[in-house]
Amino acid sequence: MRYNVSTPRMDYSLLMTHIYTDGACLGNPGPGGWAAVILQGDSKRVVSGSEPNTTNNRMEILAVKNGLRELPARSNVTVFTDSSYVVNTMSKNWKRNKNNDLWELLDIEVRIRKVIWEWVPGHSGVPFNEEADRIASKEAKMLAGDGPNKDISEKLTHVDVFGKATMVDVGDKPITRRVAIARGTVSMSPSTADMIKSNNIEKGDVLSVARVAGVMAAKNTSQLIPLCHPLPIDQITLDFQIHENELCIEAKAKTTAKTGIEMEAMTAVSIAALTVYDMCKAVDRNIKIEAVSLVEKTGGKSKNLGRGD
Repeated sequence: MRYNVSTPRMDYSLLMTHIYTDGACLGNPGPGGWAAVILQGDSKRVVSGSEPNTTNNRMEILAVKNGLRELPARSNVTVFTDSSYVVNTMSKNWKRNKNNDLWELLDIEVRIRKVIWEWVPGHSGVPFNEEADRIASKEAKMLAGDGPNKDISEKLTHVDVFGKATMVDVGDKPITRRVAIARGTVSMSPSTADMIKSNNIEKGDVLSVARVAGVMAAKNTSQLIPLCHPLPIDQITLDFQIHENELCIEAKAKTTAKTGIEMEAMTAVSIAALTVYDMCKAVDRNIKIEAVSLVEKTGGKSKNLGRGD
């Protein structure tokens, strides 16, 4: 899944925030895109992304979930969407027959914020909903390519013209300063979160061990992901924030190299999350690792988050 962010993260906890969301899908199921336009006062930022095989409803849910995730806990936010499926499920308790994995993730984001739901008619001229629609559609079209005759090597950088997996040749690329930030969440019972805070987990200091595990994982990414280039890592840091029933993990990776360091950041978050799971599973059978995503990437030819260069 690709996840794009247009501007640096801001603190939206002080005033009411408006989020305009939309999802799109080519084929339903097929390549899909989602987008959320986040507004507060004169400030605006956009998050967007795509998935290769999905449905329109899943993209609508994902747009709202990922938009809310950009805001701190206890934010006041109004969500504007043309999806009656999302609005009625969240505000009128429509029965959830499908997409329960995404509904659970959305529930987590809603529980820690004050959310008002507003349905708007699709393509009715609401500017920011129209913007979200355009971006979501663009994400889906970019993932699908220009058509069936488009060279597969132009769609997937790790696939050659014959459809075979290949390592990208970065020999002619300039060395630049590159930074990537990834985030992930481990959900758990409030009592488990309290035990981590007070360092009462029997196996030891969960956060210290998870931090070391994440750093080690980042340094060994090319040994774990077959087509990744070995990179000189300038720095890898991990930050943990514990809320009532979840642990948020953020990894920031820096390098001066010919290719990006986003895989190292995501690997660090993934292994740190697995370490938390391993250390806490004995006291919490319902602990879950939520989606790990790239949220910021700078440096290199492409400045857009999630696009390999």
